[in-house]
Amino acid sequence: MSPPASPNPLDTPVTAWRRIGAERLAQLARLNIQSLGDLLLHRPRRYEDRRHFRPIAELQLGQPAITRGTVVALGIKRWRHGRKSVFELILDDGTGRLHCRWWNLPFMEKYFQQGTEVMIYGRPNSLKPRTIDHPETEAVDAGEETFVHLNPPVPVYPLTAASPQPWLRSLIWRTLQQHKAHIIEPYALTPSRFPGEPEGVRRTFRGPVGETRTGGMLGLPARADAIHMLHFPEVLADAEIARQRLALDEFIGLQVEIQTRRKRLQTSARALPCVGDNHLIRPFLDQLGFKLTGSQTKVLREIRRDLGGTQPMRRLLQGDVGAGKTVVAACAALMALESGYQVALMAPTEILAEQHFQTFSRWFRLLGVKARLRTGNRKSSNLEPQTSNLDPDAATQPASRNPPYPVLTIGTQALITAGFDLLNLGLVIIDEQHKFGVVQREMLVRKGSYPHLLVMTATPIPRTLGLTLYGDLDVSVIDQVPPGRGRIKTFVRAADKLAKVWEFIRGKLEQGRQAYVVYPRVEESDGGELKAVTKEWEKLRRELAPYAVGLLHGRLKSEEKEAVMNAFGGHRVHVLVATSIIEVGVDVPNATVMVIESAEQFGLAQLHQLRGRIGRGAHESYCVLVADIKTEEARQRLKVLEETTDGFRIAEEDLKLRGPGELLGREQSGMPSFRFGELARDVSLVERARELASQIIG
Repeated sequence: MSPPASPNPLDTPVTAWRRIGAERLAQLARLNIQSLGDLLLHRPRRYEDRRHFRPIAELQLGQPAITRGTVVALGIKRWRHGRKSVFELILDDGTGRLHCRWWNLPFMEKYFQQGTEVMIYGRPNSLKPRTIDHPETEAVDAGEETFVHLNPPVPVYPLTAASPQPWLRSLIWRTLQQHKAHIIEPYALTPSRFPGEPEGVRRTFRGPVGETRTGGMLGLPARADAIHMLHFPEVLADAEIARQRLALDEFIGLQVEIQTRRKRLQTSARALPCVGDNHLIRPFLDQLGFKLTGSQTKVLREIRRDLGGTQPMRRLLQGDVGAGKTVVAACAALMALESGYQVALMAPTEILAEQHFQTFSRWFRLLGVKARLRTGNRKSSNLEPQTSNLDPDAATQPASRNPPYPVLTIGTQALITAGFDLLNLGLVIIDEQHKFGVVQREMLVRKGSYPHLLVMTATPIPRTLGLTLYGDLDVSVIDQVPPGRGRIKTFVRAADKLAKVWEFIRGKLEQGRQAYVVYPRVEESDGGELKAVTKEWEKLRRELAPYAVGLLHGRLKSEEKEAVMNAFGGHRVHVLVATSIIEVGVDVPNATVMVIESAEQFGLAQLHQLRGRIGRGAHESYCVLVADIKTEEARQRLKVLEETTDGFRIAEEDLKLRGPGELLGREQSGMPSFRFGELARDVSLVERARELASQIIG
């Protein structure tokens, strides 16, 4: 069949290339394979060396292995009026027999016949008789493509239950043989396009039929060769080389999009003059009672330079918990307010928005600057315009510096609701940016005419995430903690040590300190064996009496949350029992103890954020991670927190262990989806992609 005309042949539907029956098409659709490109980029889950089969008699309990044998018996057993069933297949290889079972999948019977040879991969769950439930299976058929299924390394693909591995593997093999020439390069990654590449970086690669060929840009193979090596590598190392090449394509595509968006902003947007003249910042810094760290001062210089530049500021401010980002944000806000522009600050939770509102109101009151609060439960009216509606250019002109000054509006996502306007908006500040999506960020920015943007996060961002998720932003880092902060000591303890933990807390309460106790769930009805905060609160009230124990979780009404937080901040509540809702926005310097139960259920970055609620005063603080550690991996994870308070090291470890989707939350963060890119280990590829993208867009 001749390939149809198409700008990119890989976008052509699979049906236009090969005749595939309706049942097989449905199976491909369930795998999200619609086009030729989807098929050829369907990444193998793993590879098998089928030269080393383990005899059935040597299979070990719970140990994954590959074996093969001849089908000597098969059948279906049904019970409960036919609603339940088990299909059983018995193999014999001369050393023993293996029972393979599939529960409630009776259609599996049609894929096997007595006397055929079958390969099996799985973990035995019984040795008397040797049994594997729901193994991966593959019939060994003689034919011209048998080498595709037997020569190592053999690709094993993610499949649905009804899709046979040999059929998909053969389909990909035949498609590559026929259409490899139609695989085009998405970007001109050739030495002629980038003549500066050192000759020594290039290398030779084995082709699919033994010929040698020269690699493309950056010492990686051409895309067509990479796709062939991905599916049918001669050695396992070839599969990793192929993955890197295809990951580079993905990263370049993302970087081209990011840099194009940034370039468009730079050429089409006129920056608002928000540099200010220091007549508010000077008295603000004088009344603080402490000096800014050198790191804070450096970051403020970067922000001032942006606010006085020709393009709107787009800056990410990173700083570990307690590093003093809020003071820097206040100074940035005052620069814009001095210049006569409104400022909006958006936080992810009502608790954090309330905290910011109280802090900024206290700081700005003596300056004559007003702060307003807008959340889902506290919706203020639209701000009065600071300029005349009769002047179409007034929105881009500074207002008078004479009081009353423009207003700082603090809120949650209520700031981006329809019908709420922020006229003459000069600066947008977004706190805990990773809790929001990119779309939400843009919705707030569109409330004004290209206002400056400052996004902040106390969750340190690994470099790969910074170059991808925040690749369109300039980055500032506060890497110093203000002086006078107490040291935090972290300990991991088993649940059977809880009695001593409560005794320790009682001792600290007697010294006048306060404590947090964090649980992963609100109520037991959520399921599972994890402790629930509502039930444990009742127990701790008795355990720690006569000290007052407060309760805080996301299902409380706003006024209830505010009341308990005010009581805790005013030392009328001594112990705050809460969920992870206190991860951000809680600042009580007198609280010096943090107990986190079921700590193994939290990610490292989240545990670090929770731990950041203590150590905010001058007293030494203590974090106790109570965990049910069942694996060595879990032990090593929590050991990282015992060893360091360096948020950047913790974030890198969290990325390696959980991946970016779990670390930040894919939906909230707008994290792109990659088939081949692995952000936990591809930082060098991302950096290469960024350089290449800048050359591609010119």
